[in-house]
Amino acid sequence: MARGLNKVMIIGRLGRDPEMRFTSSGRPVASFSVATTRGWTNNEGERQEETEWFHVVTWGGLAELCKKRLHKGSQIYVEGPDGDRHYRTELVAQELIFLDGYDNSSEEETDLFADEDIDDPTPF
Repeated sequence: MARGLNKVMIIGRLGRDPEMRFTSSGRPVASFSVATTRGWTNNEGERQEETEWFHVVTWGGLAELCKKRLHKGSQIYVEGPDGDRHYRTELVAQELIFLDGYDNSSEEETDLFADEDIDDPTPF
């Protein structure tokens, strides 16, 4: 049986501030939208642009960090398995890199974050 790969990697900007909520067991969940834009020149030589929106969900400590560090317009790299496509693509983040600078020198955080317990994303 052939193995497949189900992974999405995007770089984009947040369309809104992250929304934080908690599961009934108290586990934090943050969600936000990320826009990616691609450009090309059509056959008539006109510049074209298309924006695709991704709905990103983060869990646990990564969710708390996203709520704390991200805001509308933040640029990030997100990696995770591709979710269900209905009218939007939902991406459950496994890794996330904040691409905007972070100027709080009292925090000893790196800019690459991974969800340690992504294998069991508890539904909310």
